[in-house]
Amino acid sequence: EMDAKYNRKMQALREEMDLRRKTEIHELEERKNNQISELMGKHEGAFGDIKNYYNDITAKNMSLISLLKEQVEEMKKKEIILEKEKTDVLLQNKELTEPLQQAQEQVAELQKKLARYDKDKETLMNSKARLKVTQKELKDLQWEHEVLEQRFSKVQAERDELYQKFTKAINEVQQKTGFKNLLLERKLQGLLSLLEQKEVELGEVVTVSNLDPSALSLVSHKLKDVLHSKNDTIQDLQLQLARVCKAHNDMLQTFEAKLMAFGIPVDNLGFQPLAFPLPGQ
Repeated sequence: EMDAKYNRKMQALREEMDLRRKTEIHELEERKNNQISELMGKHEGAFGDIKNYYNDITAKNMSLISLLKEQVEEMKKKEIILEKEKTDVLLQNKELTEPLQQAQEQVAELQKKLARYDKDKETLMNSKARLKVTQKELKDLQWEHEVLEQRFSKVQAERDELYQKFTKAINEVQQKTGFKNLLLERKLQGLLSLLEQKEVELGEVVTVSNLDPSALSLVSHKLKDVLHSKNDTIQDLQLQLARVCKAHNDMLQTFEAKLMAFGIPVDNLGFQPLAFPLPGQ
């Protein structure tokens, strides 16, 4: 009985412990799953942060690479400029080498002269003589300078006079050509008006007189001859107008060339010369 009793207790205790073990295992699995979920969430957040961080680093590196490329290009340009300046400096140094060598030789020669008193005295006398010659040359140059200044003033006066003459001539030619063009245009307009009037009169005469076809043909033929003559006159007038406009424009080009030859800007005229367009333009 005691054995059975303890067996029952052992069975009950085994079942209780087994249930407790299962319960604890279930709680452990739930905690494990919760921890796994939390860890996965944290890992995903950390992965997103790392991804964003490396994306930011990549974008910064790309912008830095672009900036560095621009700096490299700028440095290459500066290097080319520096190479050119270096070449120029080397060329200048090469050009200055001979004068420097000559100056050094002169210094050595002067030091030799200073070492000897007698030669220094002779050099001093020679220097005084050269000084007198130089003073004389200076006076001659001053006199030539005064002469050149007077000639320059005279040339300036002649230039101003020519400038005034050119201005006056261009104004006169502009007025003449403008007036002549106006006369030619008015004459052309008068001929056109007269032609229209004659055509109207001819139409009225044909309507009133009821001419036969042969007479009408003769009148039309004569009218065509008259119109042909008038058209030739109009063409001649247009050619004369074109020649006048071309001569005016050629004169303007010659005038501007003369101004440039005398060093006078065209803007100093105080007005804009009128260039007539050719007929048909």
